[in-house]
Amino acid sequence: MTDPVIDLRLWRQFVAVAEVLHFGRAAAGLHMTQPPLTQGIAQLERLLGVKLFERTKRSVQLTAAGAALLPAARDLLARARALPAQARAAQAGEIGRLRLGFVSTIGFAQLPQWVRGFRARYPNVALELIEATGDVQLQALERGELDAGFMLHSPGFVPPGLQHLRVTREPLVLALPDPHPLAAAASPRLAQVLDQPLVIFPRRIVPSLHDAILGVYRAAGRAPLVAQEAIQMQTIVNLVSAGLGVAWVPESVRQFQRQGVVYRKVSAPRGNPVPGAETSLVWPQAGPGPAPALERFVAFVKAAGGAGPA
Repeated sequence: MTDPVIDLRLWRQFVAVAEVLHFGRAAAGLHMTQPPLTQGIAQLERLLGVKLFERTKRSVQLTAAGAALLPAARDLLARARALPAQARAAQAGEIGRLRLGFVSTIGFAQLPQWVRGFRARYPNVALELIEATGDVQLQALERGELDAGFMLHSPGFVPPGLQHLRVTREPLVLALPDPHPLAAAASPRLAQVLDQPLVIFPRRIVPSLHDAILGVYRAAGRAPLVAQEAIQMQTIVNLVSAGLGVAWVPESVRQFQRQGVVYRKVSAPRGNPVPGAETSLVWPQAGPGPAPALERFVAFVKAAGGAGPA
């Protein structure tokens, strides 16, 4: 049996009578005559299958069922009254939900500041943060499981089919085990680095940056000696600490203080410079523009220091 859908008008009539316990005064407050009000209450009781009022010629009292329903009915009407304002706020991007993917490097500094500031300005927008590598974010964006994501890539590259806002640009530095001979140099030379065992992320994670790093080796006529692959930057740094090799990492990874690891800028010849890295906020191009809450977030990040499209 399907439950009846009850008109809000009947609930307003019920609350009006329940609050004054008098049909005549309730009708006056509703700007209606008493007979339609009496009929409305009777209709509500029939739809619910319960008696809401005990009525005599001299008094009107709530039944136990009526008293139990009154708080919920008041709440229902209050939420109904709030809907127009909520609709306007949703259109303005002041309420809603944002599912944001992010790579670990943006989580070291900028992201916590942006999340804190955005939540303070738009407390009714729920931010759901999901740490994920670039390949996982792309799949989630395609499936509609993410609204936007912060993705790492080589300078000037953004996955096709996505709108983007560049938020960081930084050099790559070399992570070395503390006891490594090259750690004693303030700026080791590139030629000294290229023969070292390398710890690197798989190409599928950040293809453009992976290719840019290996391009440095190819330009010097070398083949990288890949000792180990790892997905997360923290894991890569931990493997460096264990002595498995050296690793090229964005400079922001310096903030991940791991005992036994040092970071050095590498001196490279002008014809074969060390590449940099960028992070962009990306979101699907579908539709005339981002959803209002996402549009607010994009504008907030841009004002907070996003560099704009690459």
